[in-house]
Amino acid sequence: MGNCPTCSYSGGYSISNGKIISTIGDGHVPIQDKSNSNGNPVKVVYFDSMTSMAGKKNDVADDAEIKPDQDTTETDSDVQLRKNSKTSEERRPAVFSEIVKFDENDDITLPSYPKSPEDEQLIRDAIGRNDFLSKIISGTRLDDVVPAFYMKEVSAKETVIKQGNEGYHMYISISGKYQIIVNGKITEQFDDVRVFGELAILYNAKRMATIKAITEGKVWVLDSNVYQKITQKHNIKEADEIMQFLLNNKTLNVIGKDALQIMSTSLKTEKFLPGAVIVKQGDKGNKFYIIRAGTVTITKDGEGVVGVYKKGDCFGEIALLKEDCRKATVTADQPMVECLTLARKEFIDIFGEMGEIFQYVYVDKPKSSITEARVEYEDVDLNDDLDLVGTLGVGGFGRVELVRHKQRAELQFALKYIKKVDIVRMAQQEHVFNEKNLQMKCRSQFIVRLYRTYKDKKYIYFLMEACLGGELFNVLHKQKNKRFDEDSAKFICACVLEAFDYLHSRGIMYRDLKPENLVFARNGYIKLTDFSFAKEIVDRHKTYTFAGTPEYVAPEIVLNKGHDRAVDYWEYGIFVFEMLTGKTPFRSNDPNNYKTYTKILSGIESVQFPTYMGIRPRNLIEKLCKTVPSERLGMQRGGVKDIKNHKWFSGWDWQTFKNCEIPSPFRSALINSNGITNFPKYPKDYDIPEDETSGWDEHF
Repeated sequence: MGNCPTCSYSGGYSISNGKIISTIGDGHVPIQDKSNSNGNPVKVVYFDSMTSMAGKKNDVADDAEIKPDQDTTETDSDVQLRKNSKTSEERRPAVFSEIVKFDENDDITLPSYPKSPEDEQLIRDAIGRNDFLSKIISGTRLDDVVPAFYMKEVSAKETVIKQGNEGYHMYISISGKYQIIVNGKITEQFDDVRVFGELAILYNAKRMATIKAITEGKVWVLDSNVYQKITQKHNIKEADEIMQFLLNNKTLNVIGKDALQIMSTSLKTEKFLPGAVIVKQGDKGNKFYIIRAGTVTITKDGEGVVGVYKKGDCFGEIALLKEDCRKATVTADQPMVECLTLARKEFIDIFGEMGEIFQYVYVDKPKSSITEARVEYEDVDLNDDLDLVGTLGVGGFGRVELVRHKQRAELQFALKYIKKVDIVRMAQQEHVFNEKNLQMKCRSQFIVRLYRTYKDKKYIYFLMEACLGGELFNVLHKQKNKRFDEDSAKFICACVLEAFDYLHSRGIMYRDLKPENLVFARNGYIKLTDFSFAKEIVDRHKTYTFAGTPEYVAPEIVLNKGHDRAVDYWEYGIFVFEMLTGKTPFRSNDPNNYKTYTKILSGIESVQFPTYMGIRPRNLIEKLCKTVPSERLGMQRGGVKDIKNHKWFSGWDWQTFKNCEIPSPFRSALINSNGITNFPKYPKDYDIPEDETSGWDEHF
């Protein structure tokens, strides 16, 4: 692998889309250029939200007029719940792992290593005992995972995994004795069969401990890129299979392929033991079934057995289209039956009644012509027209300065500049183009504006809107009990919803909502910033990148099932919860995030809501955080309007709000006109980079 260069960063400036990039607020991190064991590139980014861009990291002054909390009474259980939660004010790093995408026509050949039946059972049992893995690896996915493990012998004193390194393998100990070392101290020894290093299969997470062999031993190993191949193979196969089932149904295939595609993502899996009555003649029909495995027997009163249905056959589809009574009884045969199901209520939530489905139009479908990036302030010359006011932030690859126009003093900007040599060294060219193009397309009062870019031989420059009112994260943690009163929370959440409405209508999903990525404008309104994880996505197509902040990520990201803009609505539900409680519902004290991901997969139903939270916001959160993406509020036929029309926003004048005519409960904390008093003081930059003239930025 060779020597890894070490870079020193200040302020946690986020750089992404190289092969491996790490950003952190303090200290040093190794920057490594790796490939996985099969030579396929894996792009990994660790983001710390200490980033200072376009007015980020601008704390509201202590004497800022922030609306105080309303008097809300906490019960003893609420107090205990808050104490038990992780309430650290540390900013939460986000994770981005870009996996190589396979096309439906690609030959995804999976490795298979010989094993005895006992070996296979050992692997199955080890995965089954792991709370986290048992939720993401089961069924046919488990059947493919088991053969992909290979044996590795370890010698005494060998380090199997090392704390701080990025992980590319998951292990199961077979024999030998091992010790767990954290920060140089031995915390545990083990010689049993157990899984370790499992987070590596989701993304190349940094190891939180060292595992060292005390004696000779053996371990089973699974490569992360192999696991990604397995999940993608199953995703493709499952999607094709379900779509074919629906297309073969003569009743449903008339509604059109686009609608069927949406329906296919809404199906749930149900299993029935032999002899179980799935539907009974005469009962009111409220669910549609597709047989995925096994057979069922069809009987009618007075006629006996009239047929047998097998894999791929459907029944109950009339229940989706109109209220109807079952015409026959369906019973599960030996050994078991697995069905894909869709309830009538969920069908209507998505499409409406049958008469509407033929005219079905996806309400929030992106506009056919996405806004093109448009340059503003073309007359502003980088060298001749701008005066430096002060530094807003410092990063390892550049700085953000507050600048003022020389002739028009009322014009202030945040000028971000990045060293070109570092962009090339970290292979970030595509990333900076993507971030530029997406943010420059946005023309919303709820999103930080990128006006134009510049370049010279040493840097690329982003001329952006300077939001100097403070970062939401800091304001949140200044509140009593570190949470907002309901009116303030509602105002903040309305700002975010308008930003999402704007992005989604233009085919952009955001994927990293959290207080750290929101800033206050002068008028007290909130603006979305940091487009590091934003992505353009077409209609209902999905992407397989692991992207987001762990306690905010949606279950489909953890499961690597592919995701679309539905993840933003899941994150929005988590965000509403945090604004009202000061914490997120799935957060844990586990530094590996295993417990966080396990909680996420358990669903919002497992969350203990505080008693002081009202019924309406709780109902909104529960509807946003549905496990099935297509069932989330915002993903159904009404689109984002379903959220705006929710009872929690009852009486909210959205048009007046969109025009920024509703007074903000927050007041700008600026003390003087230049705005730098809310920022830390930074030393001058004396590091002048060498020229970079390869020409990659010709059209930047």
